[in-house]
Amino acid sequence: MQKRLVQAPIHAKVAEETWFDLNDMARVELTSEDAEHPIEGALLLLSSSETGWRAAEPGTQSIRLVFHHPQRVRRIRLLFQEASAERTQEFALRWSHDGGRSFRELVRQQYTFSPQGSTSEMEDLDVDLQSVTALELTIIPDQHRGQVFATLEEWRLA
Repeated sequence: MQKRLVQAPIHAKVAEETWFDLNDMARVELTSEDAEHPIEGALLLLSSSETGWRAAEPGTQSIRLVFHHPQRVRRIRLLFQEASAERTQEFALRWSHDGGRSFRELVRQQYTFSPQGSTSEMEDLDVDLQSVTALELTIIPDQHRGQVFATLEEWRLA
C-alpha cells in the first residue's frame, strides 16, 4: 500500500474589509424599525458599539435591499442573537434578478434560542448569484407566540 499525505483544499473566505458598503449601493425597504435600533446598526460597517436592528412592533417582519445596479453576490452572512427569551425563530432569504418582480428562495431556516444554551445563530452562505437586483429577508421571530419583536444583529454581503 502506498500512502501520501496531502493538504486539504482551502476555500478562501472573503476578507472582512471586502464586505459591500451598502450605504452607497442600495436602498432599504422594511416593515418596521425601532428608533433605538435602526437598520443601519445591522447593515452598515459601523463601530462595534452598534446594537443591530429591532422591529418597532411584534410579529413577522421583512427587510428588502434594492440595489441601484445589479450585483454579483458571493457571500451572505446573517447573525441573529437572543439572550433573554426562549423562542423558535424562522427566517427566509430570497433574491431577485428583475427588480423584485419575482424572487427565488435561497434559504429557509428555523432555530430555537435558549438563554441557558444557544443564544446566537449565524448563517454564512457561500453563493454565486449573478445580477442580483434585490434581496429580501423575512423574519418570523417566534413560531409559538405572536408578541415577539424581530431582531437582526448583522447582515453582510460580499
